[in-house]
Amino acid sequence: MWSWLKKIASACLGPVRRYARTRKDEDDCGGSDNGRGVADDLLWSRDLGRHAAGEFSFAVVQANEALEDHSQVETGAAATFVGVYDGHGGAEASRFISDHLFAHLIRLAEENGIISEDVVRSAFSATEEGFLTLVRRTRFIKPLIAAVGSCCLVGVIWRGTLYVANLGDSRAVIGRLGRSNKIIAEPLTRDHNASMEEVRQELISRHPDDSQIVVLRHGVWRIKGLIQVSRTIGDAYLKRREFALDPSITRFRLSEPLRRPVLTADPSICTRTLQPEDKFVIFASDGLWEHLTNQQAVEIVHGNPRTGIAKRLVRAALKQAARKREMRYDDLRKVEKGVRRFFHDDITVVVVYIDHGLLQERDPSVPELSVRGFADSVGPSRFSGITAIS
Repeated sequence: MWSWLKKIASACLGPVRRYARTRKDEDDCGGSDNGRGVADDLLWSRDLGRHAAGEFSFAVVQANEALEDHSQVETGAAATFVGVYDGHGGAEASRFISDHLFAHLIRLAEENGIISEDVVRSAFSATEEGFLTLVRRTRFIKPLIAAVGSCCLVGVIWRGTLYVANLGDSRAVIGRLGRSNKIIAEPLTRDHNASMEEVRQELISRHPDDSQIVVLRHGVWRIKGLIQVSRTIGDAYLKRREFALDPSITRFRLSEPLRRPVLTADPSICTRTLQPEDKFVIFASDGLWEHLTNQQAVEIVHGNPRTGIAKRLVRAALKQAARKREMRYDDLRKVEKGVRRFFHDDITVVVVYIDHGLLQERDPSVPELSVRGFADSVGPSRFSGITAIS
């Protein structure tokens, strides 16, 4: 079985060519209200690409001194994989996820002969354990790696079914046509963020003896007064006592030793059989949703051409960020990385269009429970961060 899989992977991966498939912003689609202005050197995009069931568009804008978002789109003859990984405390966790989660998914799908919620959940678990092993190996050299973590949003389209799994507050929203051809936003994920009453109650019920499990500081709810998201990959110091940090590091100081994990890597998973009215899915880090509502985002996608649509969403969010600070968008685009974080977060957006005619096409040579078509997606197109491999 493994020799068969290796042959497929070898055929897909060799020869491998690395080249830039994203491009820097060139102010070519409404950079300012009059369509003219300066380019944004921190914005990269892939205007339009093909996947197994349609087309996709990709964009990322950097705000932090070092980009903490990582992301990928893996396409093959019969399946599509999308990942958005919003890191915090550094890029090590988001980079690790980008390098390992998809590979775990392929391995587990091959072992089980099918894609399922259990396969997706197990891929998340294997990725978490792998990163904690990395933390264990390196924390004496780099102690703060125990405080590095990442949100993790994944979408898989396979045989007409969409699987969406989520840790943290990145979000997937599907645009579907309702009555009178009105586009309707339907969230496929729920935010694992302490700002949500539901999340706070979940934490309190799991930690009834801990009065500090959620703390309101400076108008923001945080778990143990430290972190807003309740589900992540990494953040080892909030999951296992062996990764406790030196109390002298005040930024991550716990009021008392960890008694039990306060964060989890167990994803929320949504499975949806795609219907003709389902037109596209927006996968994005929380930086987008801080400035646009779900409905605003789907209306932008529905009302504009496909080419460059992810970049258009990012720009719409940046215009809102500028407006909140009573400044012009052209002025925001001149602000350097690092300083930009005071105006907006790193933002990653992937828009996946669903062409139902392609969904219905099946390769008769692929058995019903074979994952060959999904394994094929190891090689053809990979868009990770601002670099692509093909």
